[in-house]
Amino acid sequence: MAADRGRWRAAGAALTLLIVAVALLAPALPLAAPNRTQPSQRLAPPLTSGYLLGSDHLGRDLLSRVVWGSRVSLTVGVLATLLAMVAGAAMGLVTGFYGGVTDNLVMRGVDLIMAFPYILLAMLLVAALGPGLVNAMIAVAVVNVSFYARGIRAAVLLLREQEFVEAARAVGSSEGRILRIHILPGIVAPLLAFVSMNLGIMITESAGLSFIGLGAQPPTADWGTMLADGRQFITVAPHVAAIPGIAIFMLVLGCNLVGEGLRDRLDPRLR
Repeated sequence: MAADRGRWRAAGAALTLLIVAVALLAPALPLAAPNRTQPSQRLAPPLTSGYLLGSDHLGRDLLSRVVWGSRVSLTVGVLATLLAMVAGAAMGLVTGFYGGVTDNLVMRGVDLIMAFPYILLAMLLVAALGPGLVNAMIAVAVVNVSFYARGIRAAVLLLREQEFVEAARAVGSSEGRILRIHILPGIVAPLLAFVSMNLGIMITESAGLSFIGLGAQPPTADWGTMLADGRQFITVAPHVAAIPGIAIFMLVLGCNLVGEGLRDRLDPRLR
């Protein structure tokens, strides 16, 4: 069983690294321009000459758009994850360590955010801010702050009661020093696991906002907008929607497998 889990983790890491490498190397790859139209080749099936993965309803090369779309999806997902991580970790660190009124106020705000379905709240935020990639990224980050705030708060609550923290207080260490020297290093491991497991969710949510027209705007090559473009041709050219859908599935699967591997390795209770 352990060997099987190890193989799945390795496969997830390899899949994720492959997608990241392709996204980084996109400008150097011999691909057609992602927004170049060729009406005479519209809805070309996969393996058509010059169109390895086929073309969409405007004759744009799907391979090129999937590769360039990976850059958009990864950028938005990673930046949204970093924003949510920084804000949520700061909230969890402060509330877990100091407690009291601050803890009650902040956690009630977190509970309020969690009372709404994540995608619905993200849609409301983007509708208020206006459609676009930046606003979609901000909305996705905001609705996921609670994930980090609660997780880090729980980790800090456990750490602050440990004997080494009590010993630091006994010798007169300041609260700031205790936070820096004893608490922060202790939350790095769970934070890494949170990030790796949350990245796939972020990518899915940002693609969902693009799918309904609130994220990336045409003609930007984005997996969510590609799915939206392909749904109207699902009966005559299913590959137009299937290819970006498979790309999202593979990236999220890889991120989740990496996250599970990190969680198992960093959590001593699961070793």
